[in-house]
Amino acid sequence: MKTTMTSLTLPLADDLHVHLRQGDVLRTVVPLLRAGGAGRVLVMPNTTPPVTSAGQAVAYRAELRAVAPDVDFLMTLYFTPALTPDEVRRAAAAGVVGIKVYPHGVTTNSASGVEDLLAFGPVLAAMEAADLVLELHGELPAHAGSDVCVLDAEERFLPTLRSLHDRYPRLRIVLEHVTTARAVDAVKSLGATVAATITAHHLDLMIDDWAGKNHNFCKPVAKYPSDRAALRAVVGEGHPRFFLGSDSAPHPRTAKECASACAGVFTSPLLLAYLADTFEGLGALDRLPAFASEFGCRFYRLPPARETIRLVREPQVVPPAYGGVVPYRAGATLNWRIAAA
Repeated sequence: MKTTMTSLTLPLADDLHVHLRQGDVLRTVVPLLRAGGAGRVLVMPNTTPPVTSAGQAVAYRAELRAVAPDVDFLMTLYFTPALTPDEVRRAAAAGVVGIKVYPHGVTTNSASGVEDLLAFGPVLAAMEAADLVLELHGELPAHAGSDVCVLDAEERFLPTLRSLHDRYPRLRIVLEHVTTARAVDAVKSLGATVAATITAHHLDLMIDDWAGKNHNFCKPVAKYPSDRAALRAVVGEGHPRFFLGSDSAPHPRTAKECASACAGVFTSPLLLAYLADTFEGLGALDRLPAFASEFGCRFYRLPPARETIRLVREPQVVPPAYGGVVPYRAGATLNWRIAAA
């Protein structure tokens, strides 16, 4: 690793939470992963229909590799009520690395999710035995009369996280795309088998940045200034159990610029440039390689990346769209870019 005032060399990033979709959107966004600096990505399974079996995961991985053979795709299953311990074992044998939990109805394509995760003890025990990672969209769904809303849904989920860790202490758990100071504190308190991902956009955004601005709207939503400060502090200190998971979530412009916008922020094409801008602003540019390329690799027990890339401090303007998908901060000027090979 080498860092100067004007450049930074680091291993290709591990983006341990990314949505790659299907059809035309897949063919648009998958070739952009390496352009953004990621060489290995953890693929979310909330396609239509969802990826619920080892066979479907293998087939989806083959489809992705055909579009981007230079990217290592790490596959996940969707945790549905029909998931069985036998399917967990088949998934592990097929090279699937984790199983993703979407609480029912909480975000895009989450209708197949579970409502009471703790009721699936045999499946969780099989995951622990097979050493698969449990990836959590950590929010409680808002039901009528539940007194849960988008601003406290993550905090209200934290007791479930603690219960899971208490019951399955050897189960590796990732609380994905954390957005609150309380979530940061909870993950810190739970020890070596519990980690968290942080997105590029949650390091930037607060409530005022997404309210009425559909292209910044995602789930979980960005919260208060104090919550953003907690995310920035934990990456600035270089805590080893907080690492990159972009939650890059492409949607066609028509699905974002409408009265009921889909949740998702698209960051893949310029991922490391966004992060370099933010980390430089925090005075923590030297922490970026570990956050993007080391901590997550270590937690997921992956081999280190062999290739490196160089970021240079040269301005670039974020394009207005990539094939009909509007990226994060479209039209803005970033201070960093990935140098040409």
